[in-house]
Amino acid sequence: MQFQFNDGGRAEAGFKGKAQGDCACRAIAIATGRPYREIYDLINQVAGEPVARKKVKRKVYEKILKDMGWHWVPTMKVGQGCRVHLCREELPTGRLIVAVSKHLTVIIDGVIHDIFDPSRNGSRCVYGFYVQS
Repeated sequence: MQFQFNDGGRAEAGFKGKAQGDCACRAIAIATGRPYREIYDLINQVAGEPVARKKVKRKVYEKILKDMGWHWVPTMKVGQGCRVHLCREELPTGRLIVAVSKHLTVIIDGVIHDIFDPSRNGSRCVYGFYVQS
């Protein structure tokens, strides 16, 4: 799978250094095309505390995505084992926010948009993905 560096507008928004766990903020900004700062503020508002550059809880980003018209498509169930991997052949085309272990990343028409390549050469298991309704 191809990889394209994309920080979701974090640097442009004036943030410096590495964020520890801002993948939800970046992923939503990249996939929706909205400014990083807007998503950053929205996450903090929904969470009720400043968490946008830390590990954001699923219930927070899920509410935001649902309100924006995105829905969850699970690709595995508990005890089922991995059936879909982070590779072009196993995911649909379009804009996807993909959940892998401890990370959210964005795939746009088969290209990973992130600050690093999380695919593990196509072997990383996909738990599911969000797609716009």
